[in-house]
Amino acid sequence: MTTDAVTTDPTIDLGAGRRSGTATLAQARDDARGRADISVEAMPYLPPSSSPHVPAGVDPAALTWAETVAGPGYTHATVARGTRIRLEDVEGDACAHVVVYSALNTAERLNVADTQKIPWQAYLGAGHPLLSGDGRVLATIATDGAGGHHDAFCGVTTLAGNASRYGAGEAHSATAAGRELLRLAGTKEGLEPRDLPPSVSFFKGVRVAADGALEWTGAAGAGASVELIAEMPLTILIANAAHPLDPRDDYTVTPLRVHAWAAAASAPSDPWWSATPERTRAYLNTQQHLLVKGIR
Repeated sequence: MTTDAVTTDPTIDLGAGRRSGTATLAQARDDARGRADISVEAMPYLPPSSSPHVPAGVDPAALTWAETVAGPGYTHATVARGTRIRLEDVEGDACAHVVVYSALNTAERLNVADTQKIPWQAYLGAGHPLLSGDGRVLATIATDGAGGHHDAFCGVTTLAGNASRYGAGEAHSATAAGRELLRLAGTKEGLEPRDLPPSVSFFKGVRVAADGALEWTGAAGAGASVELIAEMPLTILIANAAHPLDPRDDYTVTPLRVHAWAAAASAPSDPWWSATPERTRAYLNTQQHLLVKGIR
């Protein structure tokens, strides 16, 4: 039998062991098409305007990305400068591990040390810039509806760590490691494992004790949200996975909701632009970098 016959004859038996209703190519096709209207909790909404969870005050027609990410799960996108990205903890146990890159040159990427150093603030919250190692602002946390329950110290879980703690850590396991999920997301944006820097995490809090120890402060709670502004064309990777300091014996992570829409980048009138001299310089560096490329 020729290859053409295999791919075009709708009566071909697809082999023993197939479940009832998909024994032939025609039945398999009809079965697949019959599932077109099935929806699940974790899925992208296409078009984005069809999302049943459009953020308040946002015109559905302005949405460019709408998705619910499983726990565990991952997502990724490359967005335009000025895009507003809203992350929401649906049930109270999402943990969004985020890495951002300049879409103009992915060698310019999130630098967690500079993200803490330049603002003179190690704890993430409203107005906090996410900086690259080139002294430019990749994104700004515009709003924080999570009470500062975030982390810029610990990064993500690893395959070896999750295998030891939970019995498995592969990306498609029920206890997926955050790094494995970010690796998959990065691959789909043309990135390699070596391109993954330390991430920041939203919705699970960590603080530094007086003795230098890292203290787990728990979850922000159901409905908590943050909104990021893309200060330049941005590639963003998101892994929704258990936090490395989560003290619970069971791997616990619930769905994360993502919406993005066309908006405007930060401007000198925004309070975070001039909050400190160092922040002002970082935003000016970003503005100049884009101006010479004809991006406003």
